[in-house]
Parts: sequence; structure tokens; C-alpha cells
Amino acid sequence: MDLSTNYLGMTLRTPLVPSASPLSEEIDNIKRMEDAGASAIVLHSLFEEQLRLERYELHHHLTYSTDSFAEALSFFPEPAEFHVGPEVYLDHVQKAKATVDIPIIASLNGVSVEGLKDYAKEIQKAGADALELNLYYIPTSMDLTSDQVEGTYINILKSVKSEINIPIALKLSPFFTNMAHMAKRFAQAGADSLVLFNRFYQPDIELETLEVRPNIILSTPQALRLPLTWIAILYGHVNADLAATSGIHTAQDVLKMLMVGANVTMLCSVLLRHGIEQIKIIEHAMRDWMEEHEYESVKQMQGSMSQINCEDPSAFERSQYMRGLLTFVPTV
Repeated sequence: MDLSTNYLGMTLRTPLVPSASPLSEEIDNIKRMEDAGASAIVLHSLFEEQLRLERYELHHHLTYSTDSFAEALSFFPEPAEFHVGPEVYLDHVQKAKATVDIPIIASLNGVSVEGLKDYAKEIQKAGADALELNLYYIPTSMDLTSDQVEGTYINILKSVKSEINIPIALKLSPFFTNMAHMAKRFAQAGADSLVLFNRFYQPDIELETLEVRPNIILSTPQALRLPLTWIAILYGHVNADLAATSGIHTAQDVLKMLMVGANVTMLCSVLLRHGIEQIKIIEHAMRDWMEEHEYESVKQMQGSMSQINCEDPSAFERSQYMRGLLTFVPTV
């Protein structure tokens, strides 16, 4: 049975790719993921703020006068909370490449051109097979137009793309006025893959201390519905690979994503909850299902449940929305 797939110009043994997470901070874990069946690995992210911290003594300016109001004390992490610095990250890329035979995809998380494009060149020199660019951006200014916000994404992508030759996967949120149009623009601007979707981590408030607290909630299988919908819509209409992320916990989740058109399926929360060996368990379950249903390859099912042959995807989505609401029967 052929589980191979193509992603970022590379032929991968299976579609199972661990996404950026703390698991990849240790070389031993990277080796364990390869042994468990990972076909490539996205390393944990290096943040733009970490680059600025090193280059411009950011910490001094971030903490200057923060005693004037208590809320400012928790705006940014302390330097000690950054697990690795820029130079250590490059060394980590090199060590990972030397340790495993599968592709290593580095990850940069940022919101501006400055620093990202220069460091992307260093990542390429370190030997990364590709770069995942995670544009985690929450515009809060009421004076910013949608054109300006969208232009920010395009400018960052073009600037980084102009500096490196390795493929770029663009990890995005779904919060655009027209996701389909933006997907087309990103592909035209040079994105080799779209990773759908990033999840914004919504904070919580500690009532006793009156501090804002990060609230990290691992995904559940229900989270896959959004990327499932958009990959089905985009498949065959954009000149870029499609990577599914968020909510992928079982072989059934992987199979659904492949059927709507995903090239690869990213695993994170399931590995953090249940361990790296879940990669092997998911692969075995995939093989069993495919054998039972007489599939000979992943390529045979890719895109088979997409909307590529749907004349009016918008009308289809609205009809399914209406069907869901009108056929729901309360149990109480």
C-alpha cells in the first residue's frame, strides 16, 4: 500500500507530520518521532521577538518603567522563559538534520519583515529543508483597513521569499474577509504551501491577582471542521500545497483531511496528550481502513471529497448550513 504524498516539492513516506510544538525542542524526541513513522518534522517556532531581543536589547525597553502599572509586568515573557535563542536554534536545525533522515522544516513566528527575512537566510544555511512562516497577527487598530492588513501578510511573504530558495509554507488564521481570495494571492506571491489553520490563543483573567494569563487549550477533534471545510473549497483552485492542522487526533481525521485535498496532516495535540507513539498507531489504523475499503494509495483518495467539481461552492456551503439547522432534532 502506497501512503506516500508530495509536500513542498518533497516526496514524503506518509502524510503524517508532527507540527511545531515543544516536543521538537529535544533531539531525542525528533529521533523518536522519526522512529514512530513521522515523514517530516516541523520544529518548534522561533519568535520574531526573540530575534529582536538579541539584536536590539529588546528586554531593556520592554521592562523600562513597567513598575508604573502592574498590568505591564506580564506583557512579554522574561528572557529566561525563551527556551532557545537564535544561535541555539540554528545549531538545533543542524543537529536535527544530522540525526534523522526525514525532512526538517524550521518555523519562524512573526508579524514584520524586519529580522524575519535575514534570519530566514540563516535557517536555509543551517540546512533546513523548508521554512514554515507562521504569521500570527491580530490587528487592533481601528484605523487599519482590510487592504492594509492583507498587504502586511503579502509583503512579509514576498520579502522572505526573495531571500531564500527553500520552500515556504505559510501558516495562517482563517480571519480574512475572503479566505479564498487571500489563498489565491498567497499562492501568487510565492507560498509553496498553505497551512490551515493557526489557532489564536485567547487569554484568561486571574481574578485573585487581576493578571492576564495565557490559556493554552489543546485542540479537540471538533476543531478539524474549519480546516476540513476550507481545504475542500481550495483544493484544485490554488497553486500551492495544502497542509491540514488543528483537531487531527485519529486515523479517521487524517483520512477525512486527505479526501478533501490535504497533502499532509499535522499532528500536535494528540502527541502532547498521548505520546509520540501515536504516530505509529495512526498509521496502522490508516492502513487497516484503506485495506478494508480497497484503497491502494493515498493519492487515490486525495481530493475525492473536495468541491473541485462543485459549480457554486458558496451555494453548497449555505445549503449544508440550512440542512443542518432544519434537520436538527432536540433530545430534551
